[in-house]
Amino acid sequence: MWERGRPPRKPRPSPIIVPPPPPSPPPRLNLLVPRSLLALAARAMPSRRPSPVLLLLLALALALLFLLLSPSSPSASRSLASGSASASSSSSPASPAAPPAPVKIYLYDLPPKFTYGVVRSYMAARAPSGSADAAAVLPDEQLRYPGHQHSAEWWLFKDLLRRGPRDRPVARVEDPHNADLFYVPFFSSLSLVVNPIRPPAAANASGAAAAYSDEAMQEELLEWLEGQPYWQRHRGRNHVFICQDPNALYKVIDRISNAVLLVSDFGRLRSDQASLVKDVIMPYSHRINSFKGDVGVDDRPSLLFFMGNRYRKEGGKVRDALFQILENEADVTIKHGAQSRESRRAATRGMHSSKFCLHPAGDTPSACRLFDALVSLCVPVIVSDYIELPFEDVIDYNNIAIFVETSKAVQPGYLTSMLRRVSSERILEYQTEIKKVKRFFEYEDPNGPVNEIWRQVSLKAPLIKLLANRNKRLFERGTNGTDCSCICTTNPTEATTAG
Repeated sequence: MWERGRPPRKPRPSPIIVPPPPPSPPPRLNLLVPRSLLALAARAMPSRRPSPVLLLLLALALALLFLLLSPSSPSASRSLASGSASASSSSSPASPAAPPAPVKIYLYDLPPKFTYGVVRSYMAARAPSGSADAAAVLPDEQLRYPGHQHSAEWWLFKDLLRRGPRDRPVARVEDPHNADLFYVPFFSSLSLVVNPIRPPAAANASGAAAAYSDEAMQEELLEWLEGQPYWQRHRGRNHVFICQDPNALYKVIDRISNAVLLVSDFGRLRSDQASLVKDVIMPYSHRINSFKGDVGVDDRPSLLFFMGNRYRKEGGKVRDALFQILENEADVTIKHGAQSRESRRAATRGMHSSKFCLHPAGDTPSACRLFDALVSLCVPVIVSDYIELPFEDVIDYNNIAIFVETSKAVQPGYLTSMLRRVSSERILEYQTEIKKVKRFFEYEDPNGPVNEIWRQVSLKAPLIKLLANRNKRLFERGTNGTDCSCICTTNPTEATTAG
C-alpha cells in the first residue's frame, strides 16, 4: 500500500553480481614438461579448483626437475659422459688389438754333415776328376746351394738363422723348452741327388774312400732325432721336415709321418703318410729368369709353349700323347729337352714370348715348370688331374691358370681350339692377376714364399697342440705305431679302385 501523501517507492533493483573474469592461463614456458606429469599432479590435487598461482608454481617445479634429469642438461651430460668413458675404458682396449704372437720355432743344431756337409758332398762329387776339392776349404758362410728346383730347403734354413725372437709368423727361439715347433734342417732333396760320380776325397778309418749314401744319411738322421727328448715327447708330431723332391726321405717316411712335411705334392706319398690338414704344399724354385716387363700380348706371338722331358712314368705318360697331338700345330712350340744351361735359356725365351705355357703332369702331379710359367706371366695350362697347389687359402688359381681334364686334353684339336677362343682381353686379365701374386713364387723376394711357408706352418700349431693334449688322455697304442689322426687326401689309385 502507498503511504498517505507519498508516492509509492520504486522497487530497488537487486545488485548484479558480475563474475570475475576467468583466470588467464599461465605464461607458456619454453620447457619440456611431460603432460603425463601435469595430469598426475592434477589428479593428486583436491577436487576444488586449484589456484592459478599454485598451478604455476607446480609447473615450474616439475619443469626444473625434468631439466635436471634430462640427458641434454649440462650436468647430466657431464655425468653420463664420465660414466660412459669409464665404462668404455673398462670394456674396450685403449689401443688396437695387437697381432697374434708368432709361433715359436726351434732350429735343431744338427751335425754339419746334414746341412753344409751335403752341399760339400754335392760339389765334391761334381768337381772335375783330379781337381782339388774347393768346397772342402770354403767356410760355411761362403758356401752356395747348387741352383736347382729344390732350393727351398736352403732358403728356409738361412731364413731361420736370421730370424729374431719377434719375427712373424714364426720366431726362432734359442731354448727348445719354449718352442712350439722344431725344424729339422736336413737338406734331404740335395742329399738324394748327390749321387757321386767319383768317391769323395775323404777316407774312412781303413783308408778306403767312403762313398756318399743318402739312405745311410736318412738312417743316421732318425737315429740322432730319436735320441732327442723333444722328439720322444710327442713322437715327432711337432717337428717340421722339408722333403720337396718326391723321393726325399723315402726310406724313413713312415717314421716321420706324424710330423709336418713340407712337400710339393703328394705324388709318392700314401694317404696315411701325408695330408693337407697336417702338411704344407710349397712351390718349386723357378729355374728361369722372371719376366720384368708389363702385361701384354703383342710381344707374345706364340700361342702355346712347352719344353721338357717327353717320356715320363705313371701320370706323366700324358706328355707323349700331347707331343703327338701338338708338335705339328701352328704357333705351338713343344720340345723335348733335359735340364741344362742351354735348355734353361731356350725355355726363358719361349715362355717370355708365349701367351700360354703347357703344364702336363710329370712323374708326379707337379713340376717346377708351372712356377717358371708364372714368373714369366705366361698363363699356365694345367693338365694334371691330381695336382696340389701351394697357398690355396690366399690364391685362387682359377684367376691365374686354365685347368683342362686329361681325358679332354688328349683329344686332337681340343686344346688349341679352346686356347684360340680366349680373347686378348681375357689373357690380359690372367696376366694382371698373375702379376699380383707373382711374389709368392719368387724365393728371392723378401715377402715371397719363405714368409708364406712359415705362415702355413704356423697354422698347424693349434692342431698339433690339440692332438698332443688328446694323446695325453688316451691309452698307449704301441711304440712304433703312427697316429695321423687327421683327414687325409685320397690317393689317385685308391680313388680309381673305389670307383
